[in-house]
Amino acid sequence: MIQVEFETIIGLEVHAQLLTRSKMFCGCSAAYQAAEPNTHVCPVCLGLPGALPVINREAVAYTIMAGLSLGCSIPSYSKFDRKNYMYPDLMKGYQISQYDLPLCVNGVFEFPTANGTGRVSIRRVHLEEDTARLVHRASNGRSYSLVDANRSGVPLIEIVTEPDLRSPEEARSFLVALRQVLRYLGVSTGNMEEGAFRCDANISQRSTDGTVVGPKVEIKNMNSFRAVERALSYEIERQRAALRNGETLVQETRGWLDDQGITVSQRTKEFAEDYRYFPEPDLPPLYLTEDDVAGIRARMPELPAARRARFVAQYGLSESDAALLTEERAVADYFESVVDGNQSLARDAANWITGEIFALMRDRNLLIDEINVSPQQLRRLIALVTDGTITMRSAKEVLIAIHETGRDPDAIVEERGLAQVSDAAQLAEVVKTVLAENPAAVGDYRKGKKAAIGFLLGQVMRHMRGTANPAVARQLLEQALEDEG
Repeated sequence: MIQVEFETIIGLEVHAQLLTRSKMFCGCSAAYQAAEPNTHVCPVCLGLPGALPVINREAVAYTIMAGLSLGCSIPSYSKFDRKNYMYPDLMKGYQISQYDLPLCVNGVFEFPTANGTGRVSIRRVHLEEDTARLVHRASNGRSYSLVDANRSGVPLIEIVTEPDLRSPEEARSFLVALRQVLRYLGVSTGNMEEGAFRCDANISQRSTDGTVVGPKVEIKNMNSFRAVERALSYEIERQRAALRNGETLVQETRGWLDDQGITVSQRTKEFAEDYRYFPEPDLPPLYLTEDDVAGIRARMPELPAARRARFVAQYGLSESDAALLTEERAVADYFESVVDGNQSLARDAANWITGEIFALMRDRNLLIDEINVSPQQLRRLIALVTDGTITMRSAKEVLIAIHETGRDPDAIVEERGLAQVSDAAQLAEVVKTVLAENPAAVGDYRKGKKAAIGFLLGQVMRHMRGTANPAVARQLLEQALEDEG
């Protein structure tokens, strides 16, 4: 057995479907997910003889946006190529892709990790068409596959990293950050379960002294961040065990079986020459000027890392709150709409959104765009708490009522009688009742258990349905307990 320490080398190939209305090279709808099989098709995406492709201009712009967000250079000249291989999901026997002259090259992407900041070089971002979807069935002991061509021709970008990643955890962090960027740009849904964001990993082992170098193995069929991390962890241990035992590893493609937690061999790994790339004769090359790229850059929103840093600097938020608020672009937009330029409101708005709004979304399985509480309504609700009109407890009730009815906070407060009560005479009667009903807690307080006053204050709030001014109620409780003592 070879006694040697290994370093893991990981490179990723990430495929992301672009969120365009039509397919890459034809006018068919790209919204294939809920469509009946083989209904979003035409001679072009079916690969029928004589059908000529036309480049989707918006898909090109989206690809360049993705490249710019990853620090890539945008060459002035690029072209499409034919990638040849025979497989049932490619009706015409080849895929229109890009090879030696892609749209985006030589990027660098930094991303947060558990240990700080990760950094990975981006080799290329190229544009291609997606394949058809294979549906595997079994009947009477025989298996067969059906082809749904609705997905065939949907625009797809491939983001290829250099082998700069060193652990499954780092790979997962990169993918999470990359997906976030693409969603911020609005160029992809990033939905892994639907196949809109998928990843292949190339992984190998290298001994720390350089004496042993294992072959590169590609892993496919990973449809979640967790699956990527588990598959890479398994493959690391499999490769290292084999190398230490003196076994010969081969360059191959392996599939991840999530239910079994293992990778299995699928085929030997292809090389570029196996695909017989050559320039696509039916499409013109792409010429891009500096003005073209500048125009596309101007369409890009503020990206997550920059927005997170700005939220800390501009609004005085903590790093953790800024990260939560900028995780989704829609949430960050909602926060800034609530604040509406009033920086003094930022911390209260952040607390409400990361607390009560997120709880509402979580409890009802809603996205921020689906809650029925406008930024204006939340801003007014915060003001009602700040100026003492209602208590925090009542405000939570009002928030739910706003979502359920759409009514303004002031109307709900008046209708339900939720205005905060600060009248000492009225609260004194309630305090008297509470003390009479809870002799055990009163006794505990007088024995020095000062925490008992928290329980008694809660009982006052219960009697007042959350409308009692907590500060006034506490003062009256303390006074009554001292007077009786």
